[in-house]
Amino acid sequence: MEYTSGGDRHAGELAKVFADLVRCETRVYNALNDRLRDGHGIVTSQYEFLSYLRDHPGCRVADLAGEFAIGVGATSKGIDRLEKQGWVARRPNPSDRRSSLLALTDDGARLVEEAERTFTGGLAELLGGNLDGPSLSAVAQALSALRSALERDQVGTPIG
Repeated sequence: MEYTSGGDRHAGELAKVFADLVRCETRVYNALNDRLRDGHGIVTSQYEFLSYLRDHPGCRVADLAGEFAIGVGATSKGIDRLEKQGWVARRPNPSDRRSSLLALTDDGARLVEEAERTFTGGLAELLGGNLDGPSLSAVAQALSALRSALERDQVGTPIG
């Protein structure tokens, strides 16, 4: 079924999908924020940055910004806060003096390892506890396809 713009008969269905998608994301994100803040003194965005840095050592601020579809300025400010806490270090980039390479400190690596249990446990409860296996697989497949298409077409990519 193809959806078109311009007030067609599927507009209401698309608006409902949008509302459900955004409201679910907000509620899950907020619930994870609460758990991570209470258990580790960080919020979900900080956990995501730390986790990405663990899995992609030597990445740049621009790499994080691209992955999370947020502006470079906001990403840099987020890294500044993590660096101030002693969880992330900036290193000179030998191939580009205008950028730095990012790395977790030992404290950052310990924090993300501890917080990961809280994060995955929260996801298991919030998603796995409310969706059966086939439903969860269907949601995962649909969101992955949508994300791939949006990223391929660079939809919603921030400027700057």
